Amino acid sequence: MNEIDEEEFKKLFPNLYKEIIKKKMSLRIDSIRTEEGEKNFKEMKKHETYMPSAIDYLRRCENDKEGEEVISYLEEKGEISHEYAEELRIQLREKGIRSFGSKKEDGYYLREWGEY
Repeated sequence: MNEIDEEEFKKLFPNLYKEIIKKKMSLRIDSIRTEEGEKNFKEMKKHETYMPSAIDYLRRCENDKEGEEVISYLEEKGEISHEYAEELRIQLREKGIRSFGSKKEDGYYLREWGEY
C-alpha cells in the first residue's frame, strides 16, 4: 500500500483532516476485542475478580443524569482523574449515555461467562 504525505492527505480529504487535527468527534477506545480475544477474556475472568472500569459502570446507567452521578462519584473517590472525568462528561453531554455502549443488565457477567 502506498503512503501519502500529510499535505496530499489534506488536499484529498480536507474535512477528515480537520477532524483528525482538531480531534473532533473522537472517542477513547479502551480495548479492541477479536473473537479469540473475547473467548480468552471470558475464560480468564472466570478465575479472577473482575474490577469494572468507569465505562462498565456507565453502561449500567438508565439515563444521562445517572451517568453524571457515576462520573462525579468515581472522580470524588479518586477512581478516575479529573481530566478523564471531564472527557467522559463531554462525551455524555454531546452523545448521551448509550455512546458508552449498550446497557448492561443484571447478570451480564454471569451470562457472558456462561455461569448463569
